[in-house]
Amino acid sequence: MIARVLYRKSVQGVLKYVLGKEESTVLGFQNTYSDTSTDMEFFGRVLYHLGNRHDSEKRYLHASLNLPRGENLNDREFFELSKSYMKHMGYGEQPYVVIRHHDTKHEHVHIVSSTIKEDCLQINLSNDIRRSIATQKYLEKEFGLSPSPDTRQTNELPKYEMPEFRNRDINGVRFYMQDIVNNTLQKYKVRSFDELAGHLKDHHIEVRTTERNGRVGVSYGIAIQDGYKSRFINGYIVHPQLSGPKLQKVFKRNQCSKLLPMVKKRLEKQLRTTYGLFRTINPEHLPDILESFQKLDCKVEYDVEENTMDFIIYDKSGYVLRLEEIALNIGIHKNPELFNTGYTQMYTESSQLKLELQKCIKEAYIETYRNSGRKIIFSEHIYRMPIKPIVTEMTKSERFLFLKKYLHTDSRNLGNMVEEQFDITKEKLYNLESVREEKELNKKAELIKQAIAKQLFETPKKKGVLFELMHSLGTKPNGDNLCYANSYKHQLKLDIGKVQFPEQIDFYASLSFIRENEKVLVEFLNDKAEKEIRHGPTAIFLPLIFSNLYAAMAQRYRERFERLSLKSYHKYAERMQVSFEKSPKDYVQFFNEKGFRFEKKEGKLFIGSIYSKYPVSVSIPPKTQTYLESLSDLNRVLGEQTKTLENIEISGRDNLKSLWAGHLVETGQYNKAAYLFVLDGVRPNLPLQIVEHHMQNGLKEALVAVSQKQVSRKQARLLRNGIYALGNMLGSNSFVEEEMFNGFKDELTDYSKYKGKGMGHTW
Repeated sequence: MIARVLYRKSVQGVLKYVLGKEESTVLGFQNTYSDTSTDMEFFGRVLYHLGNRHDSEKRYLHASLNLPRGENLNDREFFELSKSYMKHMGYGEQPYVVIRHHDTKHEHVHIVSSTIKEDCLQINLSNDIRRSIATQKYLEKEFGLSPSPDTRQTNELPKYEMPEFRNRDINGVRFYMQDIVNNTLQKYKVRSFDELAGHLKDHHIEVRTTERNGRVGVSYGIAIQDGYKSRFINGYIVHPQLSGPKLQKVFKRNQCSKLLPMVKKRLEKQLRTTYGLFRTINPEHLPDILESFQKLDCKVEYDVEENTMDFIIYDKSGYVLRLEEIALNIGIHKNPELFNTGYTQMYTESSQLKLELQKCIKEAYIETYRNSGRKIIFSEHIYRMPIKPIVTEMTKSERFLFLKKYLHTDSRNLGNMVEEQFDITKEKLYNLESVREEKELNKKAELIKQAIAKQLFETPKKKGVLFELMHSLGTKPNGDNLCYANSYKHQLKLDIGKVQFPEQIDFYASLSFIRENEKVLVEFLNDKAEKEIRHGPTAIFLPLIFSNLYAAMAQRYRERFERLSLKSYHKYAERMQVSFEKSPKDYVQFFNEKGFRFEKKEGKLFIGSIYSKYPVSVSIPPKTQTYLESLSDLNRVLGEQTKTLENIEISGRDNLKSLWAGHLVETGQYNKAAYLFVLDGVRPNLPLQIVEHHMQNGLKEALVAVSQKQVSRKQARLLRNGIYALGNMLGSNSFVEEEMFNGFKDELTDYSKYKGKGMGHTW
């Protein structure tokens, strides 16, 4: 099922549309004088009266519930489905009508209501689209419907090489235009009607503009060679946001964007770098060269005689730029010595080629270090690694394969070229890393000194946790010196007295946790303002990893840590649960199931945690507070929190280990979660319906596989270590999550915000 939510300022047009179809059935009304025989004219006046009590642009709701082709519900079932949807979306007490249409191959209903209540206040629309997704998935299970897709698989425009419109269906034409134009505006930062027309040409849509009294009008038409041809439809009719004046605003915004000059500057640098690598380039090879070397999408243009004119860059930012817009003297005709030979050959003596080979060698060192288990520091890895495994790794890289393709030389010459750069790169990289490591060790030593001087720890416990403090920073004591935990290469004098060694190191921390811990200590000990502090969501688990360290932390530091880590985790948890959250009530209950509680103080809502050593809480954002206060029975919901939290305590899940188990499940690390469940008997603090979702998505299979596995004591210890390693999930500076695909938001949904972020290097 797909639910689609739209808002309107006027209701007359919506009612005219939903009632105007010949093949339609009124399934029923709610909250009017009769569920079955309410007069439509009277109903329209009721909605008009309610809407005019408020000046919002979103006075009226127009929702549609669409079943997949081949699935069906009878009228009674569809009406019940619609009532459940409206109840979960907060419209349970609003007047609304449900009308079923029969004009498409998939069954669907339209629901019309007002967002304005009897008390003249508007229904809270916060997270409405997200809640609609959650409600949609809930109702799919409730009514036995096929599940909708979780994610948007691609941002590519749909291809309609030869659209067909049976019986000259004008609505089919309009929706086709709407779909293509909207997707085009989402994918590209269009700056003119001519550019828009160029994008739409491949989809058989023509654009016609007219100007009258300084106002530009636009219309769209379908033209298929030897096929269907439609009349031109005014842009406003296709969609209110696709009229001439509205599009002009879009064009102006894209033209005046501060991003555009930076894009041009970057593209110029990328193109000049590419030119510097080649002696000659056949223009036909440009798309492959720019895609392989610079990850740029380009299209070569030809005249009627198939002569090369120039090429256009389709940038990842969404801008489509001609070369004359990027820079002077960068086009094909401005560089005849480079482009007019008809073949492609790299310039073997170019400094750019040497730099590229050096990059290949450097990347091979980084990759082999990542795969080595990092038992030594990076500079030692560089010093010890022989050339053969580096070359073997290097030959797998995309960069090297690209160079090999266009160098047109034999393996011996290529090997000689690599060998010439190998020692240079190795020495340079070794020296850079050695200097960096020394600086990092100095920073860690200063941090340890600051922690002692500023009394980070309670005095009686200070000496007992110095070793763990060092270990939590990835270092260890060596007599009176400090060195890295996995190397004795760098030694730094550290005069802090005798450090007590533990009988057994009973904790393990991944590099990601060490970085997070170091960031926390740097922020606290340098007295940074709260606005400057940006804890990651996993900071809340640091007391689990470094239990003795955080248990010994002085109260003022520990309270500050718990407050800021709670704030960070709260933001993260909101994002993770939002696709399951049907209402503000779910919002509260989901956090309760994770071990968090809400309370009111002086009219504000605060969130607290059962995992905190001290009773700290943070205020929730005003928008979220308004969202929760839209609950008519908020006080009752808050009163029910105690029972949920008591159940967590009684079952022995009132610890960070259970929250960590839930985190592993939420982030899809099912194998780690399964080992934690089986080896340590830990149960996750997660709402049941979220657990069920993950059980269906692979958690169940992981649990079965792990429970059937015979694990030795040594293996169990290693596996426990791995359970508390973040690995590559959080190896970058920020956690990357897959956004939900919202397939039923307004037609002009901006999918460009769903951009993935790649992983950064973690040496």
